[in-house]
Amino acid sequence: MGQAEWARELAERLLAKPLPRRWAHTQGVAARATSLAPILGEETDTLTAAAYLHDIGYSPELLDTGFHPLDGARYLRDVAGADERLCRLVAHHSCAVNEAAERGLLDVLNTEFAQERPELVEALTYCDMTTGPDGRHLDVTERLAEIHSRYGPEHLVSRSITTSTPRILAAVQAVESALAAQRA
Repeated sequence: MGQAEWARELAERLLAKPLPRRWAHTQGVAARATSLAPILGEETDTLTAAAYLHDIGYSPELLDTGFHPLDGARYLRDVAGADERLCRLVAHHSCAVNEAAERGLLDVLNTEFAQERPELVEALTYCDMTTGPDGRHLDVTERLAEIHSRYGPEHLVSRSITTSTPRILAAVQAVESALAAQRA
């Protein structure tokens, strides 16, 4: 069984029943990851696995700090015995460092989980930030607006997304440029 298949089964078990909308988003993010095979090659399985796992920290079963990247990565490391790269990708997905700083968890996040290779982090950010809550493809600006509308302007998630927006936009642009170059 490949990493992506294992990750899909785990994510479905943790998300499908308690959080069906989160599961729909997760499936959409994983589909986006699979679509990056032309630029990722043999790393596509790793990215697809990370896409399935990126939001498992929202599962009520895993709730610890309330910061889903950290809770999910800890579960993967401590309980599921996941590959270190998957743990790092989940821990740092979609500019998680900015939300960690808002929550006072930046040192904890960075101490427990090193950064992963920037190209894979950008690819996961692209997949997450171009997929809506229902799993459908969205333009990155629509996705950012959706997050802000869901949380409101004063919420720490909105503040961290505002801080992260330049890096999110750069990640999406980098992936779209790489896809365009591959097609040319």
